[in-house]
Amino acid sequence: MRVPSNPKNPRILIVTPEITYLPEGMGNMSNMLQAKAGGLADVSASLVAALFKQGADVHVALPHYRRMFHIDVGKLINSELLVYKSHLSNSRIHLAEDRVFYYRDTVYSNYHEDSLKFALAFQREIINNIIPKVEPDLIHCNDWMTGLIPAAARRMGIPCLFTVHNIHTQKITLDYIEDRGIDSADFWNNLYFQRTPMNYEESRSTNPVDMLTSGIFASHFINTVSPTFLDEIVEGRHSFIPGNIQYEISCKKKTGCAKGILNAPDETFNPETDMMLEACYNAGNHAEKKVENKVAFQRKTGLHVDPNAPLFLWPSRLDPVQKGCQLLTDILYKLVSDYWGEKLQVAIVANGAYEKYFHEIVRFHNLHKRVAICAFDEALSHLGYAASDFMLIPSKFEPCGLPQMISPIYGSLSVAMDTGGLHDTVEHLDLEKNEGNGFVFKTYDANGLRWAIDQAMNFHRMPKAVKAKQISRIMKESKARFNHSVTAQEYIDIYEVMLERQLIR
Repeated sequence: MRVPSNPKNPRILIVTPEITYLPEGMGNMSNMLQAKAGGLADVSASLVAALFKQGADVHVALPHYRRMFHIDVGKLINSELLVYKSHLSNSRIHLAEDRVFYYRDTVYSNYHEDSLKFALAFQREIINNIIPKVEPDLIHCNDWMTGLIPAAARRMGIPCLFTVHNIHTQKITLDYIEDRGIDSADFWNNLYFQRTPMNYEESRSTNPVDMLTSGIFASHFINTVSPTFLDEIVEGRHSFIPGNIQYEISCKKKTGCAKGILNAPDETFNPETDMMLEACYNAGNHAEKKVENKVAFQRKTGLHVDPNAPLFLWPSRLDPVQKGCQLLTDILYKLVSDYWGEKLQVAIVANGAYEKYFHEIVRFHNLHKRVAICAFDEALSHLGYAASDFMLIPSKFEPCGLPQMISPIYGSLSVAMDTGGLHDTVEHLDLEKNEGNGFVFKTYDANGLRWAIDQAMNFHRMPKAVKAKQISRIMKESKARFNHSVTAQEYIDIYEVMLERQLIR
């Protein structure tokens, strides 16, 4: 066991393959280091910023994405080169160096082999160079691409938190790992193998290591990105989750070493300051300003311009396995037809496998002025949040989800399936009790979705004053509830529990 160097201000090392921003003061080049693929980047950034703001001894380890960081070493003048070469030794930012990172345009690759090389190079640098240099009191790892680090940390006596963002994993043998420069023989017995290993030699080349399950198995504490998704895994409610992952997460939960912590939207999602909107607004003037955004959105997407038309937005990828887009295609024509007199509109700002089916329905029934299908665009997506009255999120499963947290901040109420992170963030609107922020259905089928949309339309028919009061309340509550400070504090609470346990031992 390693005793914390400073129990009052322990040194935390956050290991992440992506990050949105770093706070000024962390290092000479902190404002240049941005690489994002998804919500992990936002969570990592908010956590580092919150810890740094509190004066914590926080360090962050990232791959050195030279191209994405816009750093061309060959073009730096001598003074800049000195800063560039020295910033690692005098800052809290630690860049993993390997050629595999230098010329990337994106954080992740669609190629299996490329992803493995990336993950192993990153972990090699963390284990061999960054951990010995930082000497952290606690390490926080994220997803399968850091799955070997908890095993190495346990061997070193360093407590490790492992965050499960997605149930994706890779399997690789020890000899392949060692050929990439990681001495896994030192911590092999803390890894999770495809079958029970007899000994190191027997398993080295024939018994693959499961990266995600190893991270869960070896870490001292884990968390998923929503409380309900954690419970759903433990209860075996999702057939796509492998049994070994379910078992290891269940073991952590039963021993009090697992928690669900919701992600939070990026701070740029704020209707008061969002420069991508036609008109910025707040909870006090949303009624008139959302109209301006709706008209601008309708013009950009080719919808019939009508500020009074109820507008439903689809914000997430068109993935029929998870997101439930087929439920909407099943009812789309009848939905628009039934509400033709009320001029209901549907806008899709997303890409994915199901795009073609929406296009076919619109073409066949000539719904072009009532249904818009647009490729994802960041600015159009922001405008859609501000323009829409309702958000469609009928996911079959959802580890966390962000659109249902963003939409109420913008005064757009979610129509959501009661699952995972949606269960934790969307409550059915109850006007009598003056509570709730959306419309929830519990049966995953087209009829369930249609029922929830009908409930939303009932709300749309309410007097303007009634709607304005509820939306104002929801915007205020959502801004206070769904933010990075709340998320970061929950992680900090876990750190404190883990370090206290370490001291007791």
